[in-house]
Amino acid sequence: MPDKESSSDGRAEYQPLYAQVKSLLLKRIGSGGWKPGEMLPNEYELAAEYRVSQGTVRKALMALETDKMLVRRQGVGTFVARHSRDRALFQFFRLVGLDDDRLTPTSKVLTQRTIRAKSDQAASLGVDTGAELHAIVRVRYLNGSPAIFERIFVPAHLMPDLAVTEGDEMEDEMYVIYQERFGISIARVAERLAAVAATANEARHLGLEPGAPLLEISRVAFDVSGRAVELRISRCDTTRTRYAADIQ
Repeated sequence: MPDKESSSDGRAEYQPLYAQVKSLLLKRIGSGGWKPGEMLPNEYELAAEYRVSQGTVRKALMALETDKMLVRRQGVGTFVARHSRDRALFQFFRLVGLDDDRLTPTSKVLTQRTIRAKSDQAASLGVDTGAELHAIVRVRYLNGSPAIFERIFVPAHLMPDLAVTEGDEMEDEMYVIYQERFGISIARVAERLAAVAATANEARHLGLEPGAPLLEISRVAFDVSGRAVELRISRCDTTRTRYAADIQ
């Protein structure tokens, strides 16, 4: 069991033992050692494998549960979390009604094609400029009205067979598709907000006038190993909604 890590300047950085165990468990999940929905060995078995106390393992498991990477079922065991549609929305979808009520979007795919990554897209996704990306364009509806014009970019080498059906309403969230079809679980996202004006195409699909104000949410999603998996640009009509984030 390692007891330290090295920083970028070569100095030793000490981590609590439970944090080291947490990191090892997370790497194992990320490498596919445990699949989504699979039950982990019990605390005693994990403690023996990693040569630490059961208390240390318990603390590491609790930290992963807090991060929503694991689910504990009382009297049954601890399982690798699955991305359900509701879980993906609750954890990552941040638009709410003006009264703060939670909203459930529906999505219709407009197009899917393969493109070459521009420099800004490549930088966000950690790939080379010119690398192949899946590019998906869709409109998301809130309470039956078009509210979000969205562009999604995914490195093709991570999910070569990724496909959605143009013109159809999407039954699954993208994060559910990534996990169920490709074993890639989204662990965290980084978002940046900006005020923008609707292009003619965006305005047409959202039922607005060109130049109407939109909220742009630029999001990069990372898997459990910290690898960038998706770049998503959402341009949102906030006439009847607002962005909400709880910060602890």
